Amino acid sequence: QVQLVESGGGLVQPGGSLRLSCAASGFTFRFSAYVMSWYRQAPGKERELVATITSAGSSTDYADSVKGRFAISRDNAKNTVYLQMNSLKPEDTAVYYCNAPRAGGSYYGRWGQGTQVTVSS
Repeated sequence: QVQLVESGGGLVQPGGSLRLSCAASGFTFRFSAYVMSWYRQAPGKERELVATITSAGSSTDYADSVKGRFAISRDNAKNTVYLQMNSLKPEDTAVYYCNAPRAGGSYYGRWGQGTQVTVSS
């Protein structure tokens, strides 16, 4: 069973930076075989896709709202995916999650606890 543990969140002022980590385990195949994504859910809103990285890390994609500010990366040797967040805005406040998306809109992993990011002065 795939387990995902997010960390690195916290309280930061607008314009600040945070680096989130997601440690994954329990995949059927090697971690390097899976596309990984970061998602976030703000209070009262649906979970939204933030960033995606291909299995080998050669290609990334971002939501328009974070392009140019966030960067997703992965270390397949450590079964870990990262999200570097710069120039943070109050509207980035949310619980951030990672998961491995699969065809049909489902996911390989169960949703973890996520990590809270709060951007406030």
